[in-house]
Amino acid sequence: MPELPDATYVSIAPDWVCEVLSPSTAALDRVEKLPLYGAHGVAHTWLVDPDTRTLEVHRLDGRTLRLIATHRDAEHVRAEPFDAFELDLALLWQR
Repeated sequence: MPELPDATYVSIAPDWVCEVLSPSTAALDRVEKLPLYGAHGVAHTWLVDPDTRTLEVHRLDGRTLRLIATHRDAEHVRAEPFDAFELDLALLWQR
C-alpha cells in the first residue's frame, strides 16, 4: 500500500492473518472466516489455540487455505511467511 487511504477500511487483502482462537469464537474462525480469507486472497493464515497449545499454519492454494503444518507445545518453529526466524511456541503459552 503506497499511501494511507482516506477510508475507514482497507480494501486490499493482507498477506497474513493470525487468529487467536477462543472457545466462543473457534467455530466462527474455522468455518466462516478461514474460507472467506482464502476467497479474498489472504496468502497465509495462522490459527493459534491457547487451550490446545497449537499453531496451525495455512497457505493459500488457489482460493482455498490449506493446512500445511501443525505445531504444538514448546516446539521451536519456522512458520510461513515468517520462516526467516525461529519462533519459540512456549513463549505464547506463558501466563
